[in-house]
Amino acid sequence: MVFGVSNGGGNAPDREAGDQTRTKGRVLIPTIAVLVALVILLVIFSGFYTDLLWYRAVEAEGVFTGQLAMRVGMFLVFGVIMAVGVGGTMALAYRSRDWRPARTPEQQSLERYRASVEPLRRPLGYAIPAVIGVLAGISLAAGWRTFAMWRTGSDFGETDPEFGLDVGFFVFTYPWLRLLLGFGFALVLISLLCSALVHYLYGGIRLQPRGDRFSAAAQTQISVLIGLLLLLKAAGYWLDRYGLALKSESLGQGFTGLKYRDMHALLPAKSILVAIALICAVLFFVNAVRPSWLVAGAGVGVMVVSALAIGVVYPAVVQQFQVQPSELTMEAPAIQRNIDATRQAFGIDDIEINDYDAKPVPNQQVLATQAPTTEAIRIVDPVVVPPTFKALQQYRSFYSFQTALNVDRYDFDDRVNGAVVAAREINLDGLQSSQRNWANDHMVFTHGYGFVAALDNAKQPNGSPVFFESDIPTKGKLAVDQPRIYFGENSPEYSIVGGVPGTDPIELDYPDDTAPNGQKNNIYDGRGGVPIGSGIDRLLFATKFQEPNILLSGMINEGSRIMWDRDPRTMVGKVAPWLRTDSDPYPVLVEGRIKWIVDAYTTTNDYPFSTRTTLSDAAGTTAAPGEGRMTSPGTGTGFAPPRDEFNYIRNSAKAVVDAYDGTVSIYAWDEDDPILRAWSQVFPGTVQPKSAMPESVVQHVRYPEDAFSVQRYMFARYHVTNASAFYSGQDFWVVPNDPTRKDAGVYQSPYYLRLQ
Repeated sequence: MVFGVSNGGGNAPDREAGDQTRTKGRVLIPTIAVLVALVILLVIFSGFYTDLLWYRAVEAEGVFTGQLAMRVGMFLVFGVIMAVGVGGTMALAYRSRDWRPARTPEQQSLERYRASVEPLRRPLGYAIPAVIGVLAGISLAAGWRTFAMWRTGSDFGETDPEFGLDVGFFVFTYPWLRLLLGFGFALVLISLLCSALVHYLYGGIRLQPRGDRFSAAAQTQISVLIGLLLLLKAAGYWLDRYGLALKSESLGQGFTGLKYRDMHALLPAKSILVAIALICAVLFFVNAVRPSWLVAGAGVGVMVVSALAIGVVYPAVVQQFQVQPSELTMEAPAIQRNIDATRQAFGIDDIEINDYDAKPVPNQQVLATQAPTTEAIRIVDPVVVPPTFKALQQYRSFYSFQTALNVDRYDFDDRVNGAVVAAREINLDGLQSSQRNWANDHMVFTHGYGFVAALDNAKQPNGSPVFFESDIPTKGKLAVDQPRIYFGENSPEYSIVGGVPGTDPIELDYPDDTAPNGQKNNIYDGRGGVPIGSGIDRLLFATKFQEPNILLSGMINEGSRIMWDRDPRTMVGKVAPWLRTDSDPYPVLVEGRIKWIVDAYTTTNDYPFSTRTTLSDAAGTTAAPGEGRMTSPGTGTGFAPPRDEFNYIRNSAKAVVDAYDGTVSIYAWDEDDPILRAWSQVFPGTVQPKSAMPESVVQHVRYPEDAFSVQRYMFARYHVTNASAFYSGQDFWVVPNDPTRKDAGVYQSPYYLRLQ
């Protein structure tokens, strides 16, 4: 008899099919993972490399590499310190673990966890500190501006009235010390938690029995770490003293700095708490060698009670029973400090006030002496006239002017003439839907054309403006050598321009009814933008803009260039990421070329005793046209404080952006500004001296609107220099509302007049 034996696993073909399926799965999943990783790396690299190309195109590569170097440097330094600190304390806790056998149910239960963790102990010992180090490095790298300012900051030449320190300490050094202190707290606290967890897992810390809860090694390590934490707390209390000069709270019409309560109660309390924290730290250091948890813990309890009693309750008692009954008398010195500091910080301390005796009907003799002024009175309103410019000078729907036009001045006919000006920019939204496709949006309609200017004090008999520069092609009293606008406020997201010389031009230059196809085309021949002729470059930009046509289009050749991020404010914000840009860049015609002038500001939120504000506050509750958009440092569009507040501002720089080739030139305007001096050392050569600004540009500079709005808003209160009068608020002025707006609370926009 023959017995058959079953293999129990099905037939051979089934086993082979299953093996092949598992083999394919083992190959397919890693392949997909690799492809996904490559795509992610390509996206990251394309963004990084194309940004580098942008900076190279505007000759500001040093700004890009400088930022990168500081970010990477801070990431590595603080990340390594955090990883080594946490990893070292964990390793020390493990090496000094308690070898006593597990006697309590608690320790016997932990044996199972130790057994499961042991195979992963070494990988976890590297992975946990590494992850924490990476997170710390990323967090600290964002503070590169704080580091840069601390490294290059200098004195302001102004001393704070409480501590006798130069203002530069509060602006440059104090933020850096706070950043270091925060990092120190994080390092010691995380190290304490991780080492305590290791000691607990390996028996060094036991919740039972009483009297035997810490091994000698665990007690030493935990005590030292708590002692270090208390030393940092003492340093925090010490820095809090200086932070009182930057503290904001309400007092009448708003207040920044030390009040009576702070000077006479809270400031001494902080000094006392410094001493208590130091004593508590010493107690824990002693506890590391001579166990006395009760004494050390009692010290911490005393510190907590003291912080509440002398840091919270006592100042509140002083405020309630000593200050409030006679607040004006008590707070007068503090109010005076605030007035003086605010006037200095906002540059309104040297304004002269002249009373004007208004008369409703001036006599003819006075009018005769004021002829130069009365003749220059502007009758063309740049806020009201845009529809007229659009009707007479837009020509096609794919062109546009700014919502609010700009004012300027030009010298011709042997006199200086006030002007209302505008740049005729491209407007893709004006195209018909049938015209909207990728080629038209990015390779045909690439630029605006022309500069339009009208006298601001004259009109035609029919009420139309008197243009002295207009039409397409441009004609008038000004010599326009290059009317094309490739870099402007309304430029498309990106445009691909240029090409091999001799090829048929495809860029629309301007409509021309005499041409066979109704338009004149152009090939860009400037240096703006980035070459995109190679296959690698096209792949990178196709990835950046998520547009396959960049890679596939046959209209792109080795002479093509791509332009993006070409709004003047964006460009200045990227080239000088520490500057705030004014909300109203304005076009000027200089040496035959259209250029944009962008006013730029240095600001800080750390000027001691100076009241804080925001641009939205200065402009009104709702931003008016052209207002409320002053960018934070580096946005261009972080360093910006909550609500984008600041308590110091200077129009420290003026930037010029060429509308044809995108050249960005930044000139120091307030060369005495300490913040500008500091940043000029961080990025040498980025800001040129004031003397380097061409005279042809100087003729068109003006007082910036946003700075005026802020100073006007602050001066409405801070023209009062007497503490008693300021407290009562009876002499405060009111900024008028905009009569052209229905929005309640929108302040009137600043406007320009030419006066004798």
